[in-house]
Amino acid sequence: MSPKVICTELSLPWFQVNALAFIPTASNTEIKSEWAIFSHGYTSHKGDCLNWATRLVEAGVPCLIFDQPGHYLGSFHEVSSLEDFKIHAHELFGEAYIRLQSLMEQNFGFGQFPANTSIILGGHSLGAYTAIKAMELEIFKNLKRLGIGVGIGIGQRQATHLFETAFYERTLAIRRQLVSPHLDSKEIFSWLKSAKENLIVSQQRIHLITGEDDIVVGAGGMQAFLEVLEKNQNEVTWEMPKRLAHHEPAIATAHIYTFLKSYFGWK
Repeated sequence: MSPKVICTELSLPWFQVNALAFIPTASNTEIKSEWAIFSHGYTSHKGDCLNWATRLVEAGVPCLIFDQPGHYLGSFHEVSSLEDFKIHAHELFGEAYIRLQSLMEQNFGFGQFPANTSIILGGHSLGAYTAIKAMELEIFKNLKRLGIGVGIGIGQRQATHLFETAFYERTLAIRRQLVSPHLDSKEIFSWLKSAKENLIVSQQRIHLITGEDDIVVGAGGMQAFLEVLEKNQNEVTWEMPKRLAHHEPAIATAHIYTFLKSYFGWK
């Protein structure tokens, strides 16, 4: 029997988003004690993480992917303010975990599957930042935590973000309309750069994957973020594939699975 895909929603007092849960079946493979939650980058949607979740659930890992608040390609839901997004968006990883736990119990029965011992929190770009920030949520304190950041860095160029340059001006005119007006690129990119530079998450295990051809992160961008993480006493590893353009996060699937297989000792 194939893994089951369940459509669901996540809610916080400040916003609501759509999500997809991927539930392995006992007849398909051995259900792992590691679970995974992923989210996507700015102006995109949860489909960017579909291949990641599909590969992992086929290996027996329960997964959930969700849309960032105010991102219209995934969910026609609004956000009330940029401040709400800044303060609370990462908390959706906690809500996702509660929902995934509930769905596992509904499908197998309480105590009828391996107890969850490790949580993989990951994402692409903006989703990677919120995933890493979520690692210190209270709900995960008794779990072994691993952060996966794809296509994330601190830009070293003069412009705030490549999307703000003349090269991307026409594209951005459309992309700005794919998100809530409260999440305008001029505000988001400025905040996100500062947020990454001043991230306080500490003593976590994090793995970064950014392509050599990722012109959004740019030369030296991943290393700059790596320095911030290591300064805060996080244990960080990284890899830089030759081909992993910023707009093609699905290509990271094999890199994510290979790393996780080695890290957790999966057969």
